[in-house]
Amino acid sequence: MLRARDLGRRFGSRWAFARVDLELQPGERLLLAGGNGSGKTTLLRVLSTLLSPTRGALEHFGAPAGADPTAARRQLALLSHAPGLYEDLSGIDNLRVFARLLGASEPLPPLLERVGLDPARAEPVRAWSAGMRKRLQIGLVLMQRPRLVLLDEPFASLDPRGFDQLSALIRELPGTVVLASHQLTMAGALCDRALLLDAGLPRWEGPAVDVGRAWKAVHGGAA
Repeated sequence: MLRARDLGRRFGSRWAFARVDLELQPGERLLLAGGNGSGKTTLLRVLSTLLSPTRGALEHFGAPAGADPTAARRQLALLSHAPGLYEDLSGIDNLRVFARLLGASEPLPPLLERVGLDPARAEPVRAWSAGMRKRLQIGLVLMQRPRLVLLDEPFASLDPRGFDQLSALIRELPGTVVLASHQLTMAGALCDRALLLDAGLPRWEGPAVDVGRAWKAVHGGAA
């Protein structure tokens, strides 16, 4: 599904991340753990082909990612910090726009209901809460039916109720999932294994349920 060997990305003289090796099987869920500045977001952008690696090799679905980035992007979805929503449109109208762009034919009201949103809600998404926006973004991901889903800090700005709602939706995502988060307990419960980054370097890899202990070992007991 996804394979990376000695992957790294540099900006000028500074390495955002380096020496990353990954191999993900279909249906596997990986937690990218690490604090701010650890390289998680840049790594996700490279995995999504939005950025090219400075070094190393990356494959999607058995083919080199650089050979046909457009084809790779058709099979993956990235949920990033930037919502990418049309602020002045309602939720259902956002879905209509993306459905036309993607050539999707899935009935839209049931898709909104599936992510816990009211299809009849007419107010623009600029008036929505952070949790509602994240659920709409998950709806867009579901519309794409990707084989690979990349989630960048999906729990940011959410209250406890939003955590629970979004966690339930992430559990329903099909395909292979890479979830970048510093919410170790919440995200670890959703994933099979974890890769811990610190200052751009991989420091530990293992079962996701053990990532909290690994974090404390790397950071000298700091949670």
